[in-house]
Amino acid sequence: MEFQDVIESRRSIRKYLDKKVSDEDLNKVLEAAILAPSWKNSQVSRYYVAKSPEMVEKVYNCLPEFNQNNVKNAPILIVTTVVLNRSGYNKDGTPSNELGNGWGYYDCGLHNMNLILKATDLGLSTLIMGIRDGQALKEVFDIPDDQSVVSVISLGYGDIEPQMPKRKTIEDIAVIK
Repeated sequence: MEFQDVIESRRSIRKYLDKKVSDEDLNKVLEAAILAPSWKNSQVSRYYVAKSPEMVEKVYNCLPEFNQNNVKNAPILIVTTVVLNRSGYNKDGTPSNELGNGWGYYDCGLHNMNLILKATDLGLSTLIMGIRDGQALKEVFDIPDDQSVVSVISLGYGDIEPQMPKRKTIEDIAVIK
């Protein structure tokens, strides 16, 4: 698929087919995430992948009911985290500017974008969910305290093809002088 087609066809999918994702495709989306840029190449994004039915169920139970409904049948749920106090920090442990850990979250967003665009390129569907029980997810995967849970991304084959929602114009989002 051409890149323009990938970015124009990507959608947040809230209905999935009961169909497995190959290990090869899972690895391709994770490898795409790795290739994203990060602050001073700090690479602070981490991915905890629920693939077995038991682990998917555990992650599923850390989501509110509306998100559970959105990802029913999704065969893979990916918990994204960021290692704190690295991206956006000096070697002495002080923040490089007022954003501090905000840079780590920014980097994670870049990595996640690569992941979901590669998924689209492979014919897979995704939904990024920020409303989740972060503490429960940390317990499910035994995520260390130096990491913060960012999101849960469903990965599977969509059972719907929604239209693109209305987008803002360049004039709405950019100041060009």
